[in-house]
Amino acid sequence: MAPSPDPFSFSRNYPLISALLAFAIAQSIKFFTFWYREKRWDLRQLVGSGGMPSSHSATVTALATAIGFHDGFESSLFATAMIFACVVMYDAFGVRLHAGKQAEVLNQIVYELPSEHPLADTRPLRELLGHTPTQVVAGAVLGCATALIAYQIIKATN
Repeated sequence: MAPSPDPFSFSRNYPLISALLAFAIAQSIKFFTFWYREKRWDLRQLVGSGGMPSSHSATVTALATAIGFHDGFESSLFATAMIFACVVMYDAFGVRLHAGKQAEVLNQIVYELPSEHPLADTRPLRELLGHTPTQVVAGAVLGCATALIAYQIIKATN
């Protein structure tokens, strides 16, 4: 008889935990800095994109770094994760940043339309889609630090 799978085995998956933790930390930073700036709570900050630091960068960098520590930095899996991380970060400050800037221009055009124009009632497009290079680098540093600290904790407990 085959052993039954452990439903909590994912909790021992160091790369997964590192990536999720880096995402949660990045989003929490955005949540609390928004509160500090605006003096109001906005739960959308916990899941929204854009802002400092990049949670996309933090997540994929933590994943790649943790895979490097777990499987070796010479492994094919690390190489795959690293390329994935680079593509995600390039997209965050490239394509998505420019899409956000285009949304800003389109929203301004719609705002200036006369009220009788059929598009005058159009709901505004989301403008905060991408990240600046600084936000991407800050997310990457956060991701590396998260994976390194998690690795040190795991190493100390084993």
